Amino acid sequence: MTAATARRPWGRALLWLIFLGPLFFLSYGYANSVAAARVDVPSIVFDWERAMPFWAWTIVPYWSIDVFYGISLFVCRDRRELDTQALRLLSAQVVAISCFLLFPLHFSFTRPETGGVFGWLFDVLLGFDKPFNQAPSLHIVLLIVLWVRFAQHLNGVWRWMLHLWFALIGLSVLTTYQHHFIDLPTGVLAGWLCVWLWPERAAAPWRHAALARDPQRWKLALIYLAGAGACAYAAIAFGGIGLWLLWPALSLLLVALNYAVLGAGGFQKRDEGRLSTAACWLYAPYLLGAWLNSRWWTRNAPQPVWVIDEVWLGRVPGRGERDGYARVVDVSAELPLRSWRSGDVVRPMLDLVAPSAEQLRAAAIDIESMRGHGEILVCCALGYSRSAAVVAAWLLHSGRAVTVDEAIAILRKARPAIVLRDRHRRALGLMTREAATARTQVPDGHAA
Repeated sequence: MTAATARRPWGRALLWLIFLGPLFFLSYGYANSVAAARVDVPSIVFDWERAMPFWAWTIVPYWSIDVFYGISLFVCRDRRELDTQALRLLSAQVVAISCFLLFPLHFSFTRPETGGVFGWLFDVLLGFDKPFNQAPSLHIVLLIVLWVRFAQHLNGVWRWMLHLWFALIGLSVLTTYQHHFIDLPTGVLAGWLCVWLWPERAAAPWRHAALARDPQRWKLALIYLAGAGACAYAAIAFGGIGLWLLWPALSLLLVALNYAVLGAGGFQKRDEGRLSTAACWLYAPYLLGAWLNSRWWTRNAPQPVWVIDEVWLGRVPGRGERDGYARVVDVSAELPLRSWRSGDVVRPMLDLVAPSAEQLRAAAIDIESMRGHGEILVCCALGYSRSAAVVAAWLLHSGRAVTVDEAIAILRKARPAIVLRDRHRRALGLMTREAATARTQVPDGHAA
């Protein structure tokens, strides 16, 4: 046994399994019994699903997820990874069972009679699984959580085999006549929601949650919440293909939550400029809209503008758009910096919201520390507001401008269309006053 193997928290994994296993069957069975007691449980099924074949042999990959469930706790390399995995599995149960109780659905197809080993596996399954507990498919929710875990531990041909087998598990929920199609995409989103709640390479979105004090953030939160409501209403009203609008509804709901409570951390943009995979899935409709919006508004002026010395101002560069810039300071929370390189700095800030004095000071220090290494691009989605405020902060911090008005004048000379409102001016003024106060407070009682 290697030292790394010896350190694996197998005892703790066993305790988690003892807790999660009974919880799975008890809560799942309870939701089934509640739905079975009702007489008005609907079904959501598309006409094309009636051509879906029944493949009895796919009950094998369908059942295999139970094996992966248990093993996933024991492959974790340390206590932190184990607790993250266990909490994802627990969240999957809570999210799915809550949906089953609030919005029960019924599987409407009749499963063909099946004999042999496959028939026995179906009989065992039907001993505790009734044709309820549909959307989101808990099988798919768990598939996402387990897929992420095992993919982190496998490479090469084993990783490809994992992908193929898990794809087969995903298909099996249809070919075993366990779920209708609507259960799959809702299960995928619920699965990524669990991964998003308990990330490994980014701070948990709820860790620094606090009610916003900025009225502008609440205004934007309500706008996005209204958009989420409109998408959800349209999805229910139109039905059919219109149900895909539930995806942007969830995406906009999470954006509203970011503005109201979670802040920029809700987008889970990492130090290397990428959003987490979970965030990319959950926010995909919003991210597409944000990217198209950034390209539309900057279509007539896509190139960065030179401000002073080595500092340039512009939009987040795409692939092949950062040539000539040795360093990048990216302050967009919602768009990935795909051209990230070592030495770049990512400081996510919410769109259409004035950065705080602390954020401006930190970014200004970043810019100053990069000087001497080549051209510096300071960017956000458009290059008109957040990044402009950061460059203004650097102008003040470095002494290139004495007043806020002077800093903004320098920026407007380079890019007349910048948008720095009164709230940005207040943040810049506060940063300047705090810096002046700090300079006058010298340790040991010496005068500045």
